[in-house]
Amino acid sequence: MAPIERVADKLETPTLDDRSYRVIRLPNQLEALLVHDPETDKASASVNVNVGSFSDADDMPGMAHAVEHLLFMGTEKYPVENDYNQYLSAHSGYSNAYTSATETNYFFEVAASSSPDTDIPPHSRPTSPLHGALDRFAQFFIAPLFLSSTLDRELKAVDSENKKNLQSDNWRLSQLKKSLSSPKHPYHHFSTGNLQTLRDEPRKRGVNIRDEFIQFHTKHYSANRMKLVVLGREELDQLETWVGELFADVVNKDLPRNRWDGVQPYSEKELLTQVFAKPVMDTRLLDIYFPYQDEEDMYETQPSRYLSHLIGHEGPGSILAYVKAKGWANGLSAGVAPVCPGSAFFTISIKLTEDGLKQYKEVVKVVFQYISLIKENDPQQWIVDEIRGMTEVDFKFREKSPATSFTSRLSSIMQHPLPRDWLLSGTSVIRKFDPQAITNALSYIRPDNYRLTLVSQVFPGDWNQKERWYGTEYRTEVIPSDFQASIREAAESTTQSRIPDLYLPHRNEFIPTQLNVDKREVVEPLKAPKLIRNEEAVRVWWKKDDRFWVPKGNVYITLRNPLAMATPETAVKSNLYCELVKDALVEYSYDAELAGLEYQLASYSAGIDVEVGGYSDKMAVLLEKVIVSMRDLEVKPDRFQIVKERVLRGLKNWDFQQPYRQVSDLTRWLGSEKGWITEQYLAEVIPLNAEDIASFYPQLLRQMHIEFLAHGNIRKEDALRMTDLVESTLRPRPLPKSQWQIRRNLLLPPGSDFTYRRTLGDPANVNHCIEYYLYVGSLADHASRAKLLLLGQMTEEIGFDQLRTKEQLGYIVSTSAKLAATVMGYRVMIQSERPTEYLEERINAFLALFGSRLESMDHNEFEGHKQSLISKRLEKVKNLDQESERFWNHIRGEYFNFVQNETDVANLKPLSKQDMIDFFKQYIDPVSPSRAKLSVHMIAQSSPKALAGNMSAAEQKEKLVAMLGKYLTSVGVNTDTEDLCACFESVDVAGGDQTAIIAAISSYLRDGKEVPDDRLTAVMEQGQQLLGTVLPGLGIEVKVEETDLPPAPTVKETTLIEDVFDYKSRLALSAGPRPVRDLKEYEEMEAKL
Repeated sequence: MAPIERVADKLETPTLDDRSYRVIRLPNQLEALLVHDPETDKASASVNVNVGSFSDADDMPGMAHAVEHLLFMGTEKYPVENDYNQYLSAHSGYSNAYTSATETNYFFEVAASSSPDTDIPPHSRPTSPLHGALDRFAQFFIAPLFLSSTLDRELKAVDSENKKNLQSDNWRLSQLKKSLSSPKHPYHHFSTGNLQTLRDEPRKRGVNIRDEFIQFHTKHYSANRMKLVVLGREELDQLETWVGELFADVVNKDLPRNRWDGVQPYSEKELLTQVFAKPVMDTRLLDIYFPYQDEEDMYETQPSRYLSHLIGHEGPGSILAYVKAKGWANGLSAGVAPVCPGSAFFTISIKLTEDGLKQYKEVVKVVFQYISLIKENDPQQWIVDEIRGMTEVDFKFREKSPATSFTSRLSSIMQHPLPRDWLLSGTSVIRKFDPQAITNALSYIRPDNYRLTLVSQVFPGDWNQKERWYGTEYRTEVIPSDFQASIREAAESTTQSRIPDLYLPHRNEFIPTQLNVDKREVVEPLKAPKLIRNEEAVRVWWKKDDRFWVPKGNVYITLRNPLAMATPETAVKSNLYCELVKDALVEYSYDAELAGLEYQLASYSAGIDVEVGGYSDKMAVLLEKVIVSMRDLEVKPDRFQIVKERVLRGLKNWDFQQPYRQVSDLTRWLGSEKGWITEQYLAEVIPLNAEDIASFYPQLLRQMHIEFLAHGNIRKEDALRMTDLVESTLRPRPLPKSQWQIRRNLLLPPGSDFTYRRTLGDPANVNHCIEYYLYVGSLADHASRAKLLLLGQMTEEIGFDQLRTKEQLGYIVSTSAKLAATVMGYRVMIQSERPTEYLEERINAFLALFGSRLESMDHNEFEGHKQSLISKRLEKVKNLDQESERFWNHIRGEYFNFVQNETDVANLKPLSKQDMIDFFKQYIDPVSPSRAKLSVHMIAQSSPKALAGNMSAAEQKEKLVAMLGKYLTSVGVNTDTEDLCACFESVDVAGGDQTAIIAAISSYLRDGKEVPDDRLTAVMEQGQQLLGTVLPGLGIEVKVEETDLPPAPTVKETTLIEDVFDYKSRLALSAGPRPVRDLKEYEEMEAKL
């Protein structure tokens, strides 16, 4: 066998990167990046295959996506379909995959060591789980089974994934853009696929779909098209040996890299047209698409970044600054969107106001005037130098990301023609100023090379077509000649004719210059911040970074005032106030954002939150500007109306989110003593005016308690100085502790069972959703918390396998612990087309099934779950932001348990199987007399029946017989419609009696057509799967056959919540959070560092 080729081992790395790297190429031409990280607690691998939806057959869209799903369903070496996920789950891991236009990306994560005990030296730890995971992973690309028994289930999963997205504007508008592109380019494809495209239509044509998927894999999956990234604690030589052994048998077919050079997504027919699209949510967007060059070979110069920097700028003189001042827009973004090797778009997207919608033509002309300004000036080297300088700084101080994020991203980057020494820096760093490349790039941004898309629920109102796959209403037309002429005029404008308020940006004063870090030897990083000021008016937490050593920091501030969320009205006013401050700061803060320094401002239950994060050099400057703007806000009536309308639209759009994104808000509301929901906010926001906010916000700032955390490359005196800045600027009266809001939750009494039902606001969404919540106890009960977390670990894989994979209840299925402000519980969430009552029954059956499995679980499996969870709880933070967020969450939670993970592990270690059985029987078991349950049912207005129309039973039977006749004819059975109809005379088709329907078809074929048994079996198997789609399409609710499903236990009757106020008034309240330690133990009041 030929030796493994070492391609590169000296990669360009960030300054603080302690990993080592090696790029190798196996004899079968599979290329791999190996990463040795001695400190990682998670190992990971990713394979990126250079094939995606652009390679789908025209008559089977979604094939690449379906192969991605089916590949996980067993291999010759590991034939059990969920062996891979069981192995990962037992070792603190998980897996996922995605399919894009030109790539399919598979990845997993697993514990880096079998022992989570970090005190054991690396050389003494047991064998890494990475080898076993890699072995299973490699087999997907060597000998996948494409098991017939899993085929229908996984295609239903693809279909469910597609249905999940049917009401998502992102998916709808993206597909509309594709469907209206040139049919000669694969960009035109429907990439997700559904049952119709992947199963029903092919079978009508007599296609053996399993064979098609196997052929797709055989045709497109080749070792030379695969890029592998492996990250682990093991030395590079060990990783190289494993990869060489495990991936050597991946077949190399010497396939060329996929390219599409001969055709473009937009032909002349698609250019100079405008598309008007109606969204689901109340959204107003203006998109300008320019067909653009493929820049993947231009990684040193990246000319599009010069264009996007200027066109997308938000500071003075920019397009956004002008159209915002005119009241036409709220936001703008610009940048290149690669389509595939050979094609790209340069896209300008503008969020319009109501006036901007009316003036969209003027907005387009402003854009083209600014483009003329850019072209009028030679490419500016100082601008490129500024951009390049920040790219170099960002790469130099790049921190680690989660293992799967790293491997998945790098395996995709490896598909591009980068020098292998530059794989990490890649397109992150601009290396050269090339004025000619910029000039060439600008040549694509011209008035004869674009398409407009205008998205609005009201304009123009006369949409006359529907997109095939998602049903988006739209209208398309050639841009009127007078509009085209005015755009050309704008594109040719000069200094004399151009709007004088448009000009190039100034130099960025926020570019950091002080990037020094005082790095010291640290035996062990501190686990908690120090309390360096603790007074009635203010509490200051501080920790100088002693782990990551980057010139960055994070400041978190809560201006505590219960008025912020005292009522729905004050909550809305607080939100509008924050939005108005941010609106006023857009131009100023944009330079800071470009220089890696950002801020956030938001209201929440305890008051107003202010966050500033990024490079620490100019952090205090930005913080001061934010605080002064909060104090001195001038509420201008015109800006107020624009911001109010944007907030109002956001509230109305809540009802049009995916149901699974809504349901948790309702569960939280039903479990909170004090809390509000969207409909209550809506009622309050409509009558508000600018004066209401102008008179309200001084009350918010008049009295408060300041909670302050500074973490990172921030000295102690600087943290105290920034605190003084906030105090001296706002000059508030102290808020006594007696007036602080106490965070409490409602307690579900033992033995209670409540159900809250709510109808979805989106009339076209066919998905129901359930969140099934079981109350366990106080968040301060560490022993119960450990058991709850272990229950979540133990049910994660089995829950997914049973409820999604086997029972096919829906694409969105999750089981987990659910932690609230002061209480905790166990939850199961499912989004599905099945009725919520049925989903609840299947959850009860699953829990009963798990209870029996828990009883029979052997010692090794039980201990494996414990060790897996312990490994997760002891997982290290990967970067400064993660550690900052962890500290702040503990401070905001008011338990101040900065070592909560260690507390959890201490309580996990002694747990026995009997402890978990007792816990399950008390809190979880569906027949437990003491368990307390709350179910939230989100019920779709629509259903397959409603969408099919009100057909009579006779019409349904007639249409079914006609469809079956066509199917039987397509598979070679000469069908007599009258004879077939006679077989259905006594069948309850309208009632969904699928068993009787199948029996009637079988009788017709066996007795009427004398079809041999072997052929009968094949025809019936395909026909039975076809019924799963045909019957719902005719508005027939199929009777569910439960013979092969775990039985559901008989449970007590539930109590419907019809009056939420009455429901809440009957429940007791939890205790508020209390610090786990006296805060004086955290104090460090001396002035020195």
